[in-house]
Amino acid sequence: MENLSEALEKLKLASADGAAASADGCLDSLLKALGNNNTETSMKIQETGVLPLLPGLLQPQSSCSTRVANIIAEVAKNEFMRSPCVEAGLIPPLIQLLSSTDQEILLQTGRALGNICYDSHEGRNAVDLAGGAQIVAEHIKSLSQNPEPGNEKLLTVFCGMLMNYSSDNDSLQAQLINMDIIPTLVKLLGIHSHNTALTEMCLIAFGNLAELESSKEQFASTNIAEELVRLFQKQTEHEKKEMIFEVLAPLAENDVIKLQLVEAGLVECLLDVVAKTVDGEREEDVTQLKTASDLMVLLLLGDESMQKLFEGGKGSVFQRVLSWIPSHNHQLQLAGALAIANFARNDGNCIHMVDTGIVQKLLELLDRHVEEGNVTVQHAALSALRNLAIPVVNKSKMLSAGVADVVLKFLQSEMPPVQFKLLGTLRMLIDTQAEAAEQLGTNGKLVERLVEWCEAKDHAGVMGESNRLLSALIRHSKSKEVVRTVIQGGGVKHLVTMATSEHMIMQNEALVALGLIAGLDLVSAEKDFVGANLVSVLHKLLSDEKSAPEIKYNSMILICAVMGSEPLHKEVQSLAFIDVVSKLRAHDNKTVSHQASLTEQRLTAQS
Repeated sequence: MENLSEALEKLKLASADGAAASADGCLDSLLKALGNNNTETSMKIQETGVLPLLPGLLQPQSSCSTRVANIIAEVAKNEFMRSPCVEAGLIPPLIQLLSSTDQEILLQTGRALGNICYDSHEGRNAVDLAGGAQIVAEHIKSLSQNPEPGNEKLLTVFCGMLMNYSSDNDSLQAQLINMDIIPTLVKLLGIHSHNTALTEMCLIAFGNLAELESSKEQFASTNIAEELVRLFQKQTEHEKKEMIFEVLAPLAENDVIKLQLVEAGLVECLLDVVAKTVDGEREEDVTQLKTASDLMVLLLLGDESMQKLFEGGKGSVFQRVLSWIPSHNHQLQLAGALAIANFARNDGNCIHMVDTGIVQKLLELLDRHVEEGNVTVQHAALSALRNLAIPVVNKSKMLSAGVADVVLKFLQSEMPPVQFKLLGTLRMLIDTQAEAAEQLGTNGKLVERLVEWCEAKDHAGVMGESNRLLSALIRHSKSKEVVRTVIQGGGVKHLVTMATSEHMIMQNEALVALGLIAGLDLVSAEKDFVGANLVSVLHKLLSDEKSAPEIKYNSMILICAVMGSEPLHKEVQSLAFIDVVSKLRAHDNKTVSHQASLTEQRLTAQS
């Protein structure tokens, strides 16, 4: 340590005299001391006030610039030294050195700037102000034109510097994207894929930049998909595969890149990973299985990539994914069910899948999870069934296969995501299916649960779907028995509230259901209609200029339907409905104006 103190004193003197040559020995001693104990030596350098002297030794012509830059790079490995380096004014002279043609000076300068920028707002800011990133980006572009192995170390350092400069900082990452750095880095990955350090640096840079939406277009214009798939195929180590996965996941959120990845053969790689890890018990096997199957599902979210893999239901990928559903592995069951839900995004695919027996596989999977109770698998399988039930021709086939019975087994679930999908599946199934709607609508336990969920204020999705299913049971069955079950279950007030929803489609569904209740069993519903202020709600809907024509039309139909009840009739009279209705005779919509005339006649006749 005495030698270090001596070296620091000599360095001060040499710096004061501007004698760079006499500083050489001191710099060597400093580098040696930093190599032995970096933290302690760095603290000593800071305490003795040497840092502010270093800019003078960083002149482009100076013989000791390389070693000074090396010292700064070593010192800046310590977090506590990064701000002092900035305060000592080291950034501008370091950036000046970037104009050098000497590889060693560039290497040490790149290291110094990279280390000062690491996790340091001050460091990044100073480099940004001095325009350092632009110069380094130009160096990388120029070096990428010259694929000599001798350039690889410098490229690695420069890529690392830009990565440290922009990490976790959206505006600096956007700056790099605007410098067109992405195509250059993709090119480097192709040329230098044998160089582990440079490859890793490119991958980390891609991982950072790919999180930014603005990067996706630039990535899509390169051959990144081919390069990443080629690189992935060569990897044997878990860590390397994970690094590539971390880049693939954000990139695969873009539909154009999804298709590029599918065309580059990523799916085959993923299926291979799944096959090799499905029975593995090591933690890395479990991780890889999850990452690969999740990525597979993500690729299927793009319409073009999904259709390419479906291949009319005959695609080998589609068949392999199907085989995941009966698997003993929960992660694969989940990915398989989610994949089916993604394939089931158009009528043609849905019809084909139902005709080829997929419903049975999903029902068997759900049956296994009534007891096992894996919520994510339940949710995914119900999502797939809901999507498959959308085409009209599938509904009766799925009902015959016993889908409603299996879905009802989850009625006791306390998990909102499962409740939400369960409701959506039943609603899709009964659409236009009168018999099924009657069967479910007279199921007291189901109606009771729906009424309970209509009050789930913490879960708007569940609340909305419960209301919609309650209305659907009445609208599709048009059954007096269903109406009775809903009245007895206390569902009427929820349908009246639904008529005030901000969503027009829900308002309309509620009004049609309420009209059927009034038409099929007004006597039983009368008390609930009064209690829920139905007449007042209808008055508001008719008075509100923003109400859609169909809302006004169905509100008037409902007014006519409740006139047979004395208490409701009295409420209609007390609210002067005739004034509101007569105005609607001049409505632009002919159906509304015609119904207004009929309603006005009815109100006049019964006043």
